[in-house]
Amino acid sequence: MAFIKNILIESVDKQLRSRGIHMLKNTRLVTGIGVCACSALIFTASSQESSIQHATDVKFQEWQNVIHAPEGRVDRQVKVVDIGESNVAVGVLFRDRIEANDEPIGGIVHTHVSEVYYITKGSGILVTGGTLIERRDAPSNSDIVEVLVGDSFFTSVARGDGQVREVREGDIVVIPAGVFHGWHSVDERVEMVSIRPDPKKVLPAGYVNPYTE
Repeated sequence: MAFIKNILIESVDKQLRSRGIHMLKNTRLVTGIGVCACSALIFTASSQESSIQHATDVKFQEWQNVIHAPEGRVDRQVKVVDIGESNVAVGVLFRDRIEANDEPIGGIVHTHVSEVYYITKGSGILVTGGTLIERRDAPSNSDIVEVLVGDSFFTSVARGDGQVREVREGDIVVIPAGVFHGWHSVDERVEMVSIRPDPKKVLPAGYVNPYTE
């Protein structure tokens, strides 16, 4: 905080010197500006911290109900939570068995939303990054864009390109926004919880999947 105060004082001093006023000789003025500057910073931080006054639970049975819902969709949002300066979403995904072959690996890139995968079941080979071969934007009115992960595009990478790793139950993978991710192969059905930071608030805050009931 003292470092910030000094920077603010020097900045104001330069402006006053340009007007022929030398404030650094006036200790009371320096102290007053320092206190005001620090108080403003503390007040701003406190206001941001107190903007949200409650936590949100996602119960085990809630996300289990969603991932095993009868629709059979491979990616579903459970909840989207407003945490003040950004949103955080919790989603669930699954991938059934995928046989490895020589074709490019299909996957997706999210423009604004990152994902943190927590593998809760199964195992497979997940690929991230690499040189993108093609691009096809997800429709703006699709569930992918409006509810799940915001603006995204489908693409692919050559097999062997990018980061290739085996994942299994208990593993966690952090996938930043803008990074390709897709599956090389799945040995047994993979199920995942995905935590989705949404700093630009592109996802619908307050969303709750009806299957949580």
